[in-house]
Amino acid sequence: MTLTGNTRLAVSDITLGRLLEKLGDATSRPLVFEYGGRAVRPGYHVTEVKAGQFSALDCGANAEAWSEIFVQLWDVDDGDRTHMTAGKFSAIVRKVSEHVALDGSAKLTFEVSDGVKPMQLYFAAEPVERGDAVFIQLSPRPASCKPRDRWLASEVKPLQSSCCGPSTASSCCG
Repeated sequence: MTLTGNTRLAVSDITLGRLLEKLGDATSRPLVFEYGGRAVRPGYHVTEVKAGQFSALDCGANAEAWSEIFVQLWDVDDGDRTHMTAGKFSAIVRKVSEHVALDGSAKLTFEVSDGVKPMQLYFAAEPVERGDAVFIQLSPRPASCKPRDRWLASEVKPLQSSCCGPSTASSCCG
């Protein structure tokens, strides 16, 4: 698996490399994805893992380029199956990486559908162990305006170093 690239991620985004690292200690535990207030059904399948290289022009006419990994989950019941283990999920990703270059630092997006409703896009939080299983919370991936996001990020830095910040508050904020 290639671990290259430089992608701007949301604070709560986890990369594929980090996800696999976190799952490494829990290979025999069931892996349960949660989205929309509920857990995926025990028969869920990983139907695709795909890598994309994207080039775009944002709404501020700035060129953008990034790598993104998509993991497609089919949220279905499948007989008496149980949730797949973290080890099986990792093995699926490793198998894909034998044929497709996966950038471990790429933005990670989950596509989830029950086979009836349209697929929806989610980002994943850090895995959490609860009881005997590993849970990954998926949250809807919102649209964003990259020029606005960059501007907001630049505005936060000066505020953090202003005289009213925590380290100098008593000297200038009266």
